[in-house]
Amino acid sequence: MATRPESVITVCCSDIAGQVRGKGFPAADLENRRRFGVGWTPTNIMINCFGRIPATPFGAEGDLMLVPQPGGDIRLPYDDGTPAEHIILGDIMTMAGTPWDCCLRGLLKRAIAALEAEAGLRLIASFEHEFWYAGGEERPGDSYAASSLRGMEGFIGSFLAALRANDIAPDTFLPEYGPRQYEITIDPAEGRKAADQAVKLREICRSLARRHGSHASFSPVVTPGIVGNGVHIHFSLIDLAGKPVCYEPGRPGGMSEICASFCAGILRHARALCAVTAPSVISYERLKPHSWSAYYANLADRDREALLRICPYPEIEGVDVAKRYNIEYRGADATASPYLQLAMLVFAGLSGIREALPEPFISSGDPGRWNATERAERGIGDLPHSLDEALDALEADIAATTWLGPVLTKAYLMHKRGEIEMAGDTGLEDLCALYARAY
Repeated sequence: MATRPESVITVCCSDIAGQVRGKGFPAADLENRRRFGVGWTPTNIMINCFGRIPATPFGAEGDLMLVPQPGGDIRLPYDDGTPAEHIILGDIMTMAGTPWDCCLRGLLKRAIAALEAEAGLRLIASFEHEFWYAGGEERPGDSYAASSLRGMEGFIGSFLAALRANDIAPDTFLPEYGPRQYEITIDPAEGRKAADQAVKLREICRSLARRHGSHASFSPVVTPGIVGNGVHIHFSLIDLAGKPVCYEPGRPGGMSEICASFCAGILRHARALCAVTAPSVISYERLKPHSWSAYYANLADRDREALLRICPYPEIEGVDVAKRYNIEYRGADATASPYLQLAMLVFAGLSGIREALPEPFISSGDPGRWNATERAERGIGDLPHSLDEALDALEADIAATTWLGPVLTKAYLMHKRGEIEMAGDTGLEDLCALYARAY
C-alpha cells in the first residue's frame, strides 16, 4: 500500500559561522512546537564552518530552546512529488523563556530596540548579495555580459519566483565582474526583517541551485586572484512616524547631522566591526586596495572602494531624494550572520549619535595617495589586514565587546581563533575550495 510522503519542518538559527543550523520535526506537530520549539545546546554555536568544535566555553552542559518565530518561514514547494521544503527561522531561548546571550537574532532585536528607545529612530536596510554559480558558463569577456545569463533561465526564473513567494521582492539580478559571478538585490525592509530576508535568500538560492543540478557559493573568494563575493549592506534611518532623516540638502554629501554621527560611530569602531562583518580567514583576500572593496575606514561619495559609500540617486525633477538616500557598508561578506553584522552596525552607529560625533571627512579618490599621518589628519584609519588582526581589534574595543556581552564575546573570539588554527598552513587555493563548499 502506497503511503503519502510526510514533510519535515526544520527550525533554524543563523550562527557565529554564518551557517543555518537547526532541528526538524514532523510538519503535523507544528502548532505544538510554536511555544517550546526544539531542544538546543549551547556548544552548538561553537561549530565552525569546517564542521568542527576546536574549543568551547560551554562544554557538554546546558540546555536551550530553538523556538520558531513569526515571519521566519521559508517555504519551497516542488512539483515533482517530493515533500515541500519548510524551514522556520527561530530565536534561541533559555529554558526559562528568556533570550539566550548568544542568540544573534536576539542581539539584533536588542540593538534595534536601543536605537528606537534612545534616538527615536528605526533602521531600514537591504543586503546586496554576490555569489558564484557553478551552472554559469565561463568564457573570456563575460563580465556583465547578457550572454552570461544564457542557459541559466530555469534557475533564475525559479529563484526569483521563490523569493516573491517568500515575501522577498527582487530588485535586480545581473551578471557580475567575475567569472560565473552574479548579483541579486532586493527591496529594503525594516531592520530585523531585512536580516531575516538575507538569511532566507541564501538558503533559497542554494536549494534552487541544487534542484537545477548545480550549486551556488557565497564564499568571499571562490577563485584566488579573481574578484570576490561581497555583501553590501545598505541602510538608512527613519523616525517613528516613518519620515526619512538621513538627507539634508546643503550639507556635505547631502548627509544630515544625525546620519553623519551614525556613520562616524561606525568608522570609529570599524576595525572591531571587521571581525564580525568579514569574519573568515579568506575575507581579507578580498579586502585589498584597488579591488572594488574596502581597504580603509573612510566615508566617500559614490566611491565603491570606500568602507561607507554615499549611494547615488537620480538628480531629476520629481524625485524624492530623502526616500532614496542611503549609505552602503562595503566591508562585509556572507561568512557572517546577517543578524550579527546588522546588530553591530546599529550599536556602533547609535554610539555615534549618543556622543554627537561630528561628520566624518568625505574623501575623494584613493586614500592610499596620502601617507599614514595625512590619513590620520583626515580621520581615515586602516582596516585590519587579517582575521587575526580584526579579532585583536574587537577584543581591545571595550564598547564593541560590551555590545556583544561577555558570554558572546568569549564564545565568538574562541570560535574564530579556532577557525584560524584549523586553517593553519593550508594553501590559499585549497582553503578557498574549502570555504566555497562551506558557503
